[in-house]
Amino acid sequence: MPMIVSRRNLLGGAALGGAALAAPAWARGSNLASGGMLRAGFDEVSGSVIDLSIGKGHRLVQGRAGHGIAVNGSVPGPLVRLTEGQAVKINVTNHLNEDSSIHWHGILVPFQYDGVPGISFPGIKPGETFTYDLPPIRQTGTYWWHSHSGLQEQSGHYGPIVVDPKGADPVAAERDYVLLLSEFTPRHPHEIMAKLKKGEGYFNYQQTTATDDYDLSGDQRRMWARMRMMATDILDVTGATYTYLANGHGPKEGMEYAFAPGERVRLRVINGSAMTFFNLRIPGLPMTVVAADGQNVRPVEVDELQIGVAETYDVLVEPGALAAYTIVAESMDRSGMAVATLAAIPGARAAVPALRDPPLLTMADMGMNHGGGTEGTAEMQGMDHGAMSHGAAPSGKDHMAAMPGMDHSGLDHSGMDHAKMDHRTMSPPSAGSGKMAGMDDMAGMDMSGMKMRDTALLPPDVKVGPGIDMVSMNPVDRMGDPGIGLDKMDHRILNYRQLAALAPNPDRRTPTRFMEIHLTGNMERYMWSFDGKKFTAVSDDPIRFAYDERVRVKLVNDTMMAHPIHLHGHFFELVNGADAAHQPLKHTVIVQPGGSAQFDLTANEPGDWAFHCHLLYHMHAGMFQTVSVAAPGAAA
Repeated sequence: MPMIVSRRNLLGGAALGGAALAAPAWARGSNLASGGMLRAGFDEVSGSVIDLSIGKGHRLVQGRAGHGIAVNGSVPGPLVRLTEGQAVKINVTNHLNEDSSIHWHGILVPFQYDGVPGISFPGIKPGETFTYDLPPIRQTGTYWWHSHSGLQEQSGHYGPIVVDPKGADPVAAERDYVLLLSEFTPRHPHEIMAKLKKGEGYFNYQQTTATDDYDLSGDQRRMWARMRMMATDILDVTGATYTYLANGHGPKEGMEYAFAPGERVRLRVINGSAMTFFNLRIPGLPMTVVAADGQNVRPVEVDELQIGVAETYDVLVEPGALAAYTIVAESMDRSGMAVATLAAIPGARAAVPALRDPPLLTMADMGMNHGGGTEGTAEMQGMDHGAMSHGAAPSGKDHMAAMPGMDHSGLDHSGMDHAKMDHRTMSPPSAGSGKMAGMDDMAGMDMSGMKMRDTALLPPDVKVGPGIDMVSMNPVDRMGDPGIGLDKMDHRILNYRQLAALAPNPDRRTPTRFMEIHLTGNMERYMWSFDGKKFTAVSDDPIRFAYDERVRVKLVNDTMMAHPIHLHGHFFELVNGADAAHQPLKHTVIVQPGGSAQFDLTANEPGDWAFHCHLLYHMHAGMFQTVSVAAPGAAA
């Protein structure tokens, strides 16, 4: 029988994690604008009317102090708990001296309540209250909320959402907890942005130098130097400044979740960080993935999974006879970790594993995957070619008419110097797990003739300029990759191809339009964009969809960084090899470096919506766009 979740359980073990159940500042009537000490951990709010107050204050994490933005006095802010079919009014009061907002990440709402200033509403002015008047909730699952104003999210302006089903939950568990992963830094977010603009490797202390212990040959080091790239350029902001958090608590601050042996425990894992991909594992305990981005999936048992910024995964675990199990969320570059404990006895602890060796980038991450792939066929899988327009592709955002594989006249490969590439010595691409990981892929290669910025490979409507410093040469579908640094592990790791929707999707129509969008950037100058165009509100040319249109979208990553791409207001179906009826629904997809990913979209939510990379500083630098869905009966 599905469990009835208790308030104590859903608070995520907060009582064991410190003072998280103490009365928050807003409940005590203190003035949030006065800048008091903010509390780690969160309470729960629910009901037909919910009041949230945004304020500022000071944070203290493992002895490090910094500025913070909190909601209802805590970081993270309160768990907003809703029920499927429930209508709710959420009154948000801004006590800051700057505009603010709340976006309900993954929740289907009318566009005017989506909470993106300049796109769907004007924002919340200092001292004002905005009421999100939400109609009956149309979904269930694990989601989160966060600011969409400036860089406030980095400072603590975020929190979890759980929507309970009005009927039986197909996922039964004796314990049900939220695990919200994030980061703390004493630096102001605008200082971080300034550092990245001056030198994008500022926070990367894991660099290859003449005296490091990375076993690189002189030729390999010269190759990276010629490309003006770093093999260790995995994350822009790292453990050099970040302390990684579990429900607002640092790894030494004792975050616990209670269990009794033999119980089944549901962990609702949310990546609410600004810039960090986490690799999640519980040594000695397998995890069964039962939901992705709030949507139920067929159970998949794994030992580890990578969760990108803004993604959520629900996992089931069944702790055994041990008194404690360590939950490890290691940053993708392995510069730090968030830590929590499953404890049968309060205070019990298991060993915390050491950080693993940092990974190195590979040929696949450069978009030079010559080991084969599904590119050229995946776009066409299941498509209705009779309904597809096969004329010349128009300019602008529509990219749509000619299917890849049918007309390559727009691609000029003449700029690629294949003569100086020794394909005989190319190993299959890998993401590696140790300090030598990925370097064998480059052994014996002469990179002197390689053009990393061969813009002849780009479609004509991608804007070529200083905002592009790399073009993927062979962007194969990488949805089967577990994530940077994980492909050579000797245990089971989740990848997107393993996901299948638990219930059949409601719309199984064949897409009749194809759209290709390139993720572009200049890493050295810290410029990020879609199709080479940095977002500006003045010159914005939105991506337009007709109402209820069915479109296949291909995202091509021309950079050497993984990007979590989020579409507001909709769920899309990953084209991951599952049958059309069970393609998994998601709102955020990781596009691996130098590769591609595809999804099918039913554009059935009218209005203007944000579409962006969820790495906060990438979005702030310009990797953002507006999606406009026409009203029923109107032209796109």
